[in-house]
Amino acid sequence: MDLMITPLIALAAAGAILTGPAAFGDWTTDAPGVTRKITLDSLPPPGAKPGIAWPSIVARPAEAELKLPAGFTISAFAKLDGPRQIRVAPNGDVFVAETNAGRITLLRAPDGADKAAETSTFAAGLDRPFGIAFYPPGPNPKWVYVANINSVVRFPYGLGDKRARGPAETIVAKLAISTSDHSTRDVAFTPDGRTLLVSIGSGSNDAERMPKKTLVEAKAYDAEHGLGAAWGQEADRADILAFDPVGGKRAIFATGIRNCVTMAIQPGSGALWCIVNERDFMGDNLPPDYVTRVKPHAFYGWPWYYLGDHPDPAHKGERPDLAGHVTAPDVLLQAHSAGLGLTFYDPRGGAAAFPPEYRGQAFAALHGSWNRPRRTGYKVVRIVMRNGQPTGAYQDFLTGFVTKAGGVWGRPVGVAVARDGALLVTDDGSGTVWRVAYAPAARTGPIPVRKSPPPAGPRKPAPSH
Repeated sequence: MDLMITPLIALAAAGAILTGPAAFGDWTTDAPGVTRKITLDSLPPPGAKPGIAWPSIVARPAEAELKLPAGFTISAFAKLDGPRQIRVAPNGDVFVAETNAGRITLLRAPDGADKAAETSTFAAGLDRPFGIAFYPPGPNPKWVYVANINSVVRFPYGLGDKRARGPAETIVAKLAISTSDHSTRDVAFTPDGRTLLVSIGSGSNDAERMPKKTLVEAKAYDAEHGLGAAWGQEADRADILAFDPVGGKRAIFATGIRNCVTMAIQPGSGALWCIVNERDFMGDNLPPDYVTRVKPHAFYGWPWYYLGDHPDPAHKGERPDLAGHVTAPDVLLQAHSAGLGLTFYDPRGGAAAFPPEYRGQAFAALHGSWNRPRRTGYKVVRIVMRNGQPTGAYQDFLTGFVTKAGGVWGRPVGVAVARDGALLVTDDGSGTVWRVAYAPAARTGPIPVRKSPPPAGPRKPAPSH
């Protein structure tokens, strides 16, 4: 073990926040309670040659242990085929996108149960589904919206339905010109139910295939499509699109967000948040991924800038007019962590509810990436909030998906709060939906997960993001 690992974890355990170079760690420095705060002034310069470490999935070792803060327990709630996005209906039913299988699966369990008691297929025959949303927002939705890779559909629904009441109705027939590269599409509704939001990642790493425009041409394009909007095969990519609930009034809500995988509406404020994968090949620690509030009509930089007014060397001098108009994100995550899931902890009560200090906090699932020789990500973290505002810090919450030797056996994707207050985490590496509950009398420290057998059949590789 690196001699620096133990002092760093001890420092974090004492309540210190790791900043500067100490904030850039790897799986060996991850542990519940370790808190990092990456700031813009601590970023390295671009240009360092990045490393690569593809996360080949290994079978879960018999000695594998998941780690949580004291007082928390974890159980394998369900086994599915590559579970990804996860959302909870008002009645407590759990909806999970099994993206590769092309279906939405419904899980049902009594409050407080460690495992799902019922599993049913809510809808099948979908095209790489990911995002799930209930409409109208509130206690009695009538529709379940699902984002396919290049469309949005909805199914008639009533609380308690195990299967869709009717066939899919297409709401948005086409989202973008191309479907290459980033394939996840998320959906969410504004609290008033008037606007359907759809997040779409870029069609490339850094707009390598986007044709060049003169500055005059680019400004004219902006005037019609929005500040910093991409074009060509990237048209309507790296954006959040807005529609009315029946797919009309198409507009761009925000631009320059390279890959907002999951959107979340913050309780109380109603603000839209995103967890975002930033670009690769700029260095092991650059640029950080991020979690941020998304402001209407704001531009977040891609591809010309990153994290505010930092110019991307690959696009140097192409858009000087955008300098000073780039919105900087709220919380920086270590580069190449591949953040995918995001939710706010706003429980409706129940025996599994977390302590009061977790209320209003956000949880993020970091899937882990490949553009770095020392693995980072592969964990669930808490986005530290104070009075509803981000502090810029994030704290390790659930770790242990990487073996001591660096083998990856689990990859968190989605996070959601169950009706009883437990936190549900999808893991497309092991094919598991995990349930994290709070029980003050529980054992502390590492938590063995030996009892549940691995899923039957051949293991499918989890997506890189």
